[in-house]
Amino acid sequence: MSVGRVPVSPGGFRVGIGSLPVRLGRLALGDVRDRVRRPAYAVTLLAAVLLGYLAVPQPTSHWVILQIGDFRGTYNSAYVGVATALAAALWLPLAGFYVVRNALVRDERSGVGRLLAATPLRTTGYFAGKLLSNVLVLVSMLGVLAVTAVVMQLARGESYRIDPVALLKPFVLIALPLMVVTGAAALLFESLPVLRGGVGNVVWFFVWLALVLGGQRPDAPLGGIGVHGAVASMADDLAAQHTRVTGEFSLGFTYLEQPLRTFVWHGFTPEQGFVLGRVALVLAAVALALLPALWFGRFDPARGGARGATAGQRVQEAAPGTVPGPPQPHGPTVTTVHRPLSFLSPATATPPGATYHRLVLGELRILLQGVAWWWWTGAALISIAGLCVPTAGAARVVLPLAWIWPVLIWSRLGAQRHEHGVQALLGSYPAARHRALAEWSAGFALTAATGSVPLLRLAMAGDWQGVASWAGGAVFIPALALALGSLSRTHRLFQALYLPLWYCVFNGLPLLDYMGATRPEGRPAALSPLLVAGLAALLLAGVVAAAGPLRRAPAVS
Repeated sequence: MSVGRVPVSPGGFRVGIGSLPVRLGRLALGDVRDRVRRPAYAVTLLAAVLLGYLAVPQPTSHWVILQIGDFRGTYNSAYVGVATALAAALWLPLAGFYVVRNALVRDERSGVGRLLAATPLRTTGYFAGKLLSNVLVLVSMLGVLAVTAVVMQLARGESYRIDPVALLKPFVLIALPLMVVTGAAALLFESLPVLRGGVGNVVWFFVWLALVLGGQRPDAPLGGIGVHGAVASMADDLAAQHTRVTGEFSLGFTYLEQPLRTFVWHGFTPEQGFVLGRVALVLAAVALALLPALWFGRFDPARGGARGATAGQRVQEAAPGTVPGPPQPHGPTVTTVHRPLSFLSPATATPPGATYHRLVLGELRILLQGVAWWWWTGAALISIAGLCVPTAGAARVVLPLAWIWPVLIWSRLGAQRHEHGVQALLGSYPAARHRALAEWSAGFALTAATGSVPLLRLAMAGDWQGVASWAGGAVFIPALALALGSLSRTHRLFQALYLPLWYCVFNGLPLLDYMGATRPEGRPAALSPLLVAGLAALLLAGVVAAAGPLRRAPAVS
């Protein structure tokens, strides 16, 4: 007697009555196959390649990501491997979290979760499979980084001998445990109602920041981010070569007045305590990932589990751009032909100025729909603070606070129509390009409103350089959000990129100051407002061009 199998994912893998490892493997591989088809995954892999490139800069470069005093290692396999692995340990937990944190939501919205709940798979097994899926996706990014490390070692030309063990050892001991922690944290955040949405994305940024800053200390629990063993080995090699080191160890993008000197480093042999600490970190992460099994409702509506997909989502999942017909209860199968939803396009073009203002108001209403009262209260308090502080404080402190507060609302730009499954219904819009411009205009209106008090203070003080920087930031933020949302079709990419960008500005990095917060009073900003506005124009032009021309309805014969 055969036992039926239940499909578990769009990737085509099935969960049956087989052994637990087989079931977990099928569940994880089905998830991985589904995720790698998404645009956000491709964007993340490209970002991993860029990170690998930045981790091994030109020998004469003034920008470095890893240094010990005024030295760096010669670009052999050991040093390139540890530099790239430490860069991954620094940045992939942030970016990777936003990539893998939709595991439970995807099963809930697609209805797969209810099918899984009917299988013999236990809740702990379900979370174990999801953790394995998250880790496999993150490890694929590490694989891209490892390949990039090999290419960069050969490209820099300081050593052409590839040592696979020395190159891959830092990835296994330093970066891999942090990928397990990241995958486990994503599952935990998804299982907690407070952290399930955009608030959890913001909270993770600050959790990641605390982990990075605290994890570099020698006494960090379980080895922290794993940097101390490699640094101690480099210091020992420098001492053995009778080299005097001035300065401290630095991990992160740093600008130097003079290029670093080099020394030969052949890698490190980890101590037993370091290895045990990394193993303990992995085991703690696994326990963290299985913890939600204590309260998870297995997608049971009676326990607040599956909320179900919206009608628009079910339309999208049935067939892109088509409306499924009603089932036929009796008789032979009847084939029903359905027109694409783009048939809803207007028969005649609408003059651009006739309805544009109403489109903007409509987009603004959609953008602000569902915003809670506490958000409006916070925005009002920030504005009041902008009226009370000196002008310099309004630009340096209040403006950055005003332009981080709407981050969850900005992230809806370009992504809402995809996440809610109504992209096909927008064929009735007067014009796709007008829609994109109206959406950006709604985002600009929100940006200008939240930053209006600092703008008023700058104008009253006659600081027109500050006004120009404000204007550049006001057009740049919604353009960036709209471009990233349209590209990735998810709100998470903007949140993942904007939060670090904002943090760099808030901490006084003038090179990335798109709002003029680090600018000396009355003087131009290091980053020209014209350059910021030009970048915003390029982003907006790309979105408008991708939206397509005005569509007319086909003639009906």
